[in-house]
Amino acid sequence: MFFRYLARELRRRSKQALVVSLGLAVGIGLVVAVTAMATGVQQAQGTVLHSLYGVGTDITVTRSGTGGPPTGRFQVGAGSDRKRISRDQVLTSPGQASFDASEADTIAKLDGVAGGVGGLDLSLIHLNGKLPKISFPRQGAASAGAPTAQSSAVVTPGQLKVSTSSVAGIDTSNVSIGPLSATQLAQGRTFAPSDAKRDVAILDASFAKQKGLGVGDTITIGGTSFTIVGITSPSAQGAGSDIYLPLTRAQALAHAKGRINTVYVKATSSTTITTAKHAIMQADPNATVSTSSDLAKQVTGSLSSASNLASKLGSWLSIAALVTAVALATLLTLAAVGRRVREIGTLKAIGWRTRRVVGQVMGETLVLGLIGGAVGIGLGIAGAWIVTKVAPSLTATVSSAQGLVGPPGTGNPFSRTISVALHASVTPSLVATAVGLSLAGGAIAGLFGGWRAARMRPADAIRQVV
Repeated sequence: MFFRYLARELRRRSKQALVVSLGLAVGIGLVVAVTAMATGVQQAQGTVLHSLYGVGTDITVTRSGTGGPPTGRFQVGAGSDRKRISRDQVLTSPGQASFDASEADTIAKLDGVAGGVGGLDLSLIHLNGKLPKISFPRQGAASAGAPTAQSSAVVTPGQLKVSTSSVAGIDTSNVSIGPLSATQLAQGRTFAPSDAKRDVAILDASFAKQKGLGVGDTITIGGTSFTIVGITSPSAQGAGSDIYLPLTRAQALAHAKGRINTVYVKATSSTTITTAKHAIMQADPNATVSTSSDLAKQVTGSLSSASNLASKLGSWLSIAALVTAVALATLLTLAAVGRRVREIGTLKAIGWRTRRVVGQVMGETLVLGLIGGAVGIGLGIAGAWIVTKVAPSLTATVSSAQGLVGPPGTGNPFSRTISVALHASVTPSLVATAVGLSLAGGAIAGLFGGWRAARMRPADAIRQVV
């Protein structure tokens, strides 16, 4: 009887049912689309932080300072190549001070810390090309071609190329913490403990492709040839270092034996990250201790703007739309109940109890809520798909994320801009939330409609008939 009467009433008031369902559908659809976009932005932020920190790395410890002096040497060819110059210069960040490597062991023993390894972030500046050539043309009968006062020098421009690469010194005893933990190998192998003093290297896939290098080839840095043992998978985010070397070999290049400028820390659990951070700060008040949440606040660019937009404006917009949809459904339900005075009064006159009448109205609005929720979820999924297809790639700018430095004498760190594709994600939990919201909207509208129906009396129906 209940369902038959419910179906008859919905068919009889199909236009009103359609309006109520569509109102709820628009509100639910907007909530789903905005929440999916916010989830996508959060996932993009997590991807950026994963690329910068790495799996198993919860905290990084650095120190502010002037950094170490640049190191390097000129290499000039012989014979016919005497005018050619090749120079490598290895620099530590002027914004990061180096400290003794034993501090990583000290931090690893603190409360809330499961492990800690040291690292050395460097920048390699490579100068390569031909020097400018200066010649003096012969003037008249000048003997032996010697330049005279009237001679004018002829300068042939050289061709000098400058390239900058990032280098990360890795503690080969534990590669599960630190920069390499954020990468996946496409070729070759990762570092083993036995590689600590060997001239081996792992290259980023994009850098290796640019240089035309592969596993088994060699790359020369500061006059030392390093055998390439691994190539990391291409990173869509553009994060990470170009070259990974064993820590001791990176220290030798930078003339920083026994020194590091970063400690990568793994907490015992996600709940002890704050405890570990406080313990590190107490043990070393001069240290700069950063967690992933701290780093997220330093990320700028369109990714940060999209995050603020989704978390603030988007949230308020979806809430406003949902409240408006529920209010519309409630008003329409109240109006519908008001037009059913004769019907409801008659039902009470033939013996329907108030509870049964209220239940009938509630059942109708709950069905409308389910229909609106289903349509709204479909609209939200379609909106999320459109956002994923048409949204431009977001950018995240992180200053000195990997210890990169600017050209000599500038003292300014590079800012690394990472491109991230936005994928609006509709999760099962979001669908369940949307269904719950649609039922809640229908229930609220039904409560108000039922309250009005409960106040009606059989006499009201008689008066309308008369």
